[in-house]
Amino acid sequence: MRARRIMTNLHVPDLEAAKGFYTDFLGLSTEEFNLGWVARYTSSDGGASVQLVSGDATAPEDSVISVQTDDVDGAYEEAQRLGYEIVHPLTTEPWGVRRFFVRAPDGNVLNIVAHRE
Repeated sequence: MRARRIMTNLHVPDLEAAKGFYTDFLGLSTEEFNLGWVARYTSSDGGASVQLVSGDATAPEDSVISVQTDDVDGAYEEAQRLGYEIVHPLTTEPWGVRRFFVRAPDGNVLNIVAHRE
């Protein structure tokens, strides 16, 4: 698998309540998307960003990072072949991504995702 981008997923109890700190204080003023339970905020130059997650809409637990890849199907097969725990099966989500969650040996849950181009 080749990671194209890795994004931090910060768990927050209330997305709207947390938004001001990250947008105003940290200057991550561009809202790339907001689905009500996950939102991405980026600096105006695109050099810094964070995703805030208040509770994943379809997965049984939240992930700590999202890893974007070109071949999510191949990554899923590789994770299975290597015996890693699949937390959320390979799914095409209603908001347009194809993803799965895998547990790293250290216990962290990663969202492996491909976006529609």
